[in-house]
Amino acid sequence: MSNNTDAGDPSPAVTSSSPSSNLHMTTTSRHYFGSSTENSDSFCITIVESMKEDYGLFVWPCSIVLAEYVWQQRLRFSGVSVVELGAGTSLPGLVAAKVGSDVTLTDDVNRPEVLANMRRVSDLNNLNCNVMGLTWGLWDADIFSIHPKIILGADVLYDTSGRIILYLWFFFHSDKLKKRFLLCMYLLAFDDLFATVAFLLQNSPGSVFITTYHNRSGHHLIEFLMGKWRLKCVKLLDGFSFMPSTKASGLSGNIQLAEIVLNT
Repeated sequence: MSNNTDAGDPSPAVTSSSPSSNLHMTTTSRHYFGSSTENSDSFCITIVESMKEDYGLFVWPCSIVLAEYVWQQRLRFSGVSVVELGAGTSLPGLVAAKVGSDVTLTDDVNRPEVLANMRRVSDLNNLNCNVMGLTWGLWDADIFSIHPKIILGADVLYDTSGRIILYLWFFFHSDKLKKRFLLCMYLLAFDDLFATVAFLLQNSPGSVFITTYHNRSGHHLIEFLMGKWRLKCVKLLDGFSFMPSTKASGLSGNIQLAEIVLNT
């Protein structure tokens, strides 16, 4: 695996708010990569977010960590095909496009407002990203047409209904039979994601899935799903171990970054 390159000391993000023509308010956040004193490669990505913190329209800490990792690994991303799963506001994918990747941004086909915002931020940053509706576990024609060298996923191991937190709490406070049932429920919640990741990895020999997630997800259960789909983790990092202090100070949580490949 490639080693991280020096990121410099980027400026903190600057956020400003403005009303949108939609029914809810939006804000624009600016995310800086590199340093203006470091070299000419530094840049800023502008993101349009929902002020209601809608999951698919808000920049969450895992996205910031993954985007920073893409920036630090920018030589690795230059000139390769990249797909971001559950992209939402698409910060990691946009950074990949900025450093020279051929990027396809994907999110649930049933969320047209998120897909529309993905096109909007791509245009806003003068980037030519392909936007695709992709629902995990559904095998439509589009998924067969993409052959990514790198698959990105920020906080894709999060369940917006809150079921996962409940499963994990009851798992550690239940008898053996209940634990088996709750484990099955947890696995079903993310089985489609891992099925999609496994398919894309198989469809592109030598590819890798890079994901950031909060440890609330239960890493031992993630390992079980990797085993089921014949995947293996080849790198596991503390998300804050490579973050510049100016960015890390504004984040919270126990964030992990994992690189996952086929277990051949």
